[in-house]
Amino acid sequence: MKAEIKSVLTRASATLARDALGLASIVVAFIVALHLPGSF
Repeated sequence: MKAEIKSVLTRASATLARDALGLASIVVAFIVALHLPGSF
């Protein structure tokens, strides 16, 4: 089981990095969008 997880992580490391970057950008966009009404 551990070997399978390690194999998946090594094969998909670039994809996981892109997904994490996309998730971070979505979170930042939500935070900005939620704070915009308070600034007016």
